[in-house]
Amino acid sequence: MRRFVLAALVILLPAQVFAAIKTQTVEYKDGDVTCKGYLAYDDAVQGARPGVLVVPEWWGLTDYAKHRAEQMAELGYVGFAADMYGDGKVVDNPKDAGALAMPLKSDPAKFRARAMAAIEAMKSSAGDKLDTARLAGIGYCFGGSAVLELARGGADLVGVVSFHGGLASPDKAKHDIKPKVLVCHGADDPMVKPEEVTAFVEEMKADGANYEVNMYSGAVHAFTNPDADRHKIPGIAYNEQADKRSFEAMKAFFAEVFKK
Repeated sequence: MRRFVLAALVILLPAQVFAAIKTQTVEYKDGDVTCKGYLAYDDAVQGARPGVLVVPEWWGLTDYAKHRAEQMAELGYVGFAADMYGDGKVVDNPKDAGALAMPLKSDPAKFRARAMAAIEAMKSSAGDKLDTARLAGIGYCFGGSAVLELARGGADLVGVVSFHGGLASPDKAKHDIKPKVLVCHGADDPMVKPEEVTAFVEEMKADGANYEVNMYSGAVHAFTNPDADRHKIPGIAYNEQADKRSFEAMKAFFAEVFKK
């Protein structure tokens, strides 16, 4: 009788109860740099689905970045957290982070290539789970700058979302920007000055981009990361309201750009 009841319960339980977010480390190359990205998807989702590249903060491929990739999987997408430094490297102080990040940020071609290598790795590792016609990128701080560089570089994406990313680029050329662009910016961010925001808007206008800039009052740099305050860096702090609002803005943006 007990076996019968258990079997009946299994039949009656909705299929999503048995869904699981699958994750794996994916090794790939950018030139002679060996990278170790992080793939996440929901194995209960049927068929090909959109893919979202997640580019981390300048700390490297941390658990925070992996969590964001898992969130993309929970939304029904393929998530892929990029390894921008190679070997899955993670650092924990600004000096080391700057030493790794600046050579990429100062060289747009290299910056874009490193991010594009992660997109190609997502394509090859996700296989038939991924709809390669519906790809987007999101990034945080350093990663926000990276996805904007992908847009400037003509990446074949439907959209990019920058969360508290730097908005300036060493590349001053006019660009043919293909993806729609959403920028989620802390209104009180001391690391991205108001004049940088103004210059970015003028750049997007000149480039004919389809763009949107959301400003969150009271938010400073790194406002989406609950662990941001741990480093005690002035101008960096978590803001729960801005985090939630920007995430909802991203979801609405994806509903638009991923629509068939």
